[in-house]
Amino acid sequence: MTHQPAITRIFQAATRFVAAVVLLIAGAVLLSAQQTTQSPPAGISREGSSSLPTQTSNQSLNNGTGNGQVSPASLASTIPAYLTPIHGIQGVLAETVDGATIATQAAEDTFNPASSIKLATALVALKSFGPDYRFVNSIWANGTVDRLTGTLTGDLVITGRDPSFRYEHAVMLARQLNQLGIRTVTGSLVVDPGFTMNFDWSAKRAGETCRDALDANRRPAAATRAWLDERTLVGDKESLSSVPSVIINGEVQIGSAAPAAQALITHKSSRLVDILKVLLCYSNNFMAERIGETLGGPASIRTQISQKLEINAEEFQIISASGLGVNRASPRAMMKILRALRSELEKHKLSLADILPVAGIDPGTLEDRYTVPASRGSVIAKTGTLGRTDGGASSLVGEMQTKSGRIVLFVILNQQGNVLRFRQNQDEIVASIQNTLGGPAPFSYRPVNLAMRLANSDYEAAKARGEYEPRNEQ
Repeated sequence: MTHQPAITRIFQAATRFVAAVVLLIAGAVLLSAQQTTQSPPAGISREGSSSLPTQTSNQSLNNGTGNGQVSPASLASTIPAYLTPIHGIQGVLAETVDGATIATQAAEDTFNPASSIKLATALVALKSFGPDYRFVNSIWANGTVDRLTGTLTGDLVITGRDPSFRYEHAVMLARQLNQLGIRTVTGSLVVDPGFTMNFDWSAKRAGETCRDALDANRRPAAATRAWLDERTLVGDKESLSSVPSVIINGEVQIGSAAPAAQALITHKSSRLVDILKVLLCYSNNFMAERIGETLGGPASIRTQISQKLEINAEEFQIISASGLGVNRASPRAMMKILRALRSELEKHKLSLADILPVAGIDPGTLEDRYTVPASRGSVIAKTGTLGRTDGGASSLVGEMQTKSGRIVLFVILNQQGNVLRFRQNQDEIVASIQNTLGGPAPFSYRPVNLAMRLANSDYEAAKARGEYEPRNEQ
């Protein structure tokens, strides 16, 4: 019997071992592939999974005019998959105005919509109050007024809950009080428990800010600048020639007007539609929450939205009117809200551009997105960003226009990942859809000057909580 050399036996044993390892690895890979083809659990969608319409539909892919020539089925056979792989989970729904589906992904799963929930708050506010509604602050005299000496002997009282009341409005109150012959108040400045100014939740601090803004000697430079900017914007040359001032000798107190108080001034805010434009351009959380309070709070908003739009309770759950915290909505629910908001505005001969930022044109959250000449002004949408909540959440909900004349409504919800990468992915999805339909085309839109200085008003406090809208370069 011939004996194999030891080195030969070792080599053959090693070969058999390697072969066994290869078989084990191949089996593991096959098992993994089988598992990844299974549906993910509710609320979670696989990275990069997509679903495009393939069924025949008699709805033309158009902007609602009936002039489109491309059907959803034929579009699905020619367009690329918009839903690119991302690190995180994603829900997408894109439809033409007349309801033809362009793209869908996890449309019934729920995600954190972040600040896009403000669309629901805006919808209920418009339905409840109407676009021309104005919030009111009233100014009262608890005492007697001597117009010869310009003295109010007693307290000056401010009541009301205008969420948009700011520096420029306080200086205007000083001018109006001067016109009534009041330049000095011997008593205190008394403010309503719900009084707010400069987006401060504390009525006492808001009152102190108001007292300082009324008095030219205490007035901060920011208040003077806000006053001059607003008066210049509205062309009020007469006011610009004056230096309004009311001195409050007493302290700031929380209270109400006495039954015998004398009504002095009724200060009305801007129209609700104009307030919403500023609120949504800058995604101002404070104003959204205060408006939500006037609507009965998040529970009331949820009930009204769910009942009127026939949305399943599981697909729309909110705990805040601003989008802060853990809220939940599905792409399908957000699409219903977007369509209802669009319809409500149309009843008043308004459009989404009247309350939402126009990308690349309006200041605020979409100021530095879609800025290249071809796409500037072609997207009108609400952003949403939560840096830490739910592992990072980002959203983009609105409408886009294409050179083919078609308008596409879209909802993109992302979660559990880097918010800046989410935003880049959202822009890529929008650009892909637009390019498939001839390329982006700007909406007909004349930019408006936003009188309220909100650009960074809520930014620092929100950033400290990780709930803010980062710019692309950050």
